[in-house]
Amino acid sequence: MARPYRPGPKQFVFAAGDGNDQHVSVGDPQEAYVAFSAFFRGRESDTYTITDEPAAQSLVLMPRLGKISRIKHADQLRSEHLRVDRPNRYLPSAMLFFENGYAGLDHFGQWFSDLSDLDASPETRGAARAAAFTMEAAAIEEVARIWADSGIVDPSDRYYVFFDSHDVGEDRAERAELLQLIEFLGLERVDGPAAAAGGEVWVRTDPRLDVECARWS
Repeated sequence: MARPYRPGPKQFVFAAGDGNDQHVSVGDPQEAYVAFSAFFRGRESDTYTITDEPAAQSLVLMPRLGKISRIKHADQLRSEHLRVDRPNRYLPSAMLFFENGYAGLDHFGQWFSDLSDLDASPETRGAARAAAFTMEAAAIEEVARIWADSGIVDPSDRYYVFFDSHDVGEDRAERAELLQLIEFLGLERVDGPAAAAGGEVWVRTDPRLDVECARWS
């Protein structure tokens, strides 16, 4: 059960550029998610915007462009942008926004401050993202985030498997980031079994990774 908003209820504005904005007053994030899901699925639009006016924050979903933006309308405007490779990512991002606003999406994917960065190749985006991590603790946290999104622990308990059952054409940006972070951290990448999917990345367990992945499990 979703934790109620305190103070509540909370107000959001949903917009899709058609002039039929929807103002909702909801008691908890789940109620907000249900209302927005109906709004999202009931329209065909280039953009869908969720605005939390009291908090001066917005989330913009752009499914036709494959992008998501999050915005803080505070004293100093701040915005970050995300390339979306899977269509089932839009509504989960909305739920995270309803739960914890702008900060709720911190670990949702590879955010960039310049929207034009999203037009670079996946490999370029992944390398740029990895280069931003210069401290070991932050890099380990990012590796664990990538693993938590689509990874498993091998039944032998000796390996972390990233991008479980994914083809090599999927998750190209995050794979490029991960491979660079593996090298930066000195983690040991190993060959997966012959039956492993082509996009999987197998990494031998490491005490640093064990601790961080446990937090994401």
